[in-house]
Amino acid sequence: MDLALYIPAFVTLFVIIDPIGLAPLFVALTQGMTARQRRKVAVRACLVALGLLTLFGVAGEAVLNFLGISMPAFRIAGGVLLFLTALDMLFERRAQRRQGQADSAHPEDPSVFPLAIPLIAGPGAIASMILLTGQEGGEALHVLAVHVVMLLVLLVVFLFFMLAAPLERLLGPTGINVVTRLLGMLLAALSVQFVIDGLRDLQVI
Repeated sequence: MDLALYIPAFVTLFVIIDPIGLAPLFVALTQGMTARQRRKVAVRACLVALGLLTLFGVAGEAVLNFLGISMPAFRIAGGVLLFLTALDMLFERRAQRRQGQADSAHPEDPSVFPLAIPLIAGPGAIASMILLTGQEGGEALHVLAVHVVMLLVLLVVFLFFMLAAPLERLLGPTGINVVTRLLGMLLAALSVQFVIDGLRDLQVI
């Protein structure tokens, strides 16, 4: 097995998941949390994403077909859910809920949504896993190698998540507020792009 053949797979997943771009999003979504809480959120998000990407990498389109869900529909649903998160970030609804939950034993946890789904294991990453594992005839060794590559990308994601605390200290409260609003706009645009891609795949537009 030529390891050089899997460099494009690493680059593909790295670009689609975008660990560098996820770091400031992680800061915005976990604002006000302690370092321990952030570490738990990061670990849980990466593990959930690992499980989902492994599931789709192994089972491929069979999972979606079994449920009667097409990839375009998956993209559209992911876009709608991401848009709702973007609205929370733009209008500080998330911050207001956090203030109300400050004394709660169960603070808001963004690890599963929107971090694991759809930011890490989004439609693009899932589709990439399906396509990458389908190459080379879907041989077991090839499928295993693709999953090792995916695991390496998720480790990079986790490392960038761990840089959230120093990044937050660097930006300060005002900087975090500005970045949160800006990222809310970018998330809204990304969510609309998900919907457009889904509609295009359905040949609606």
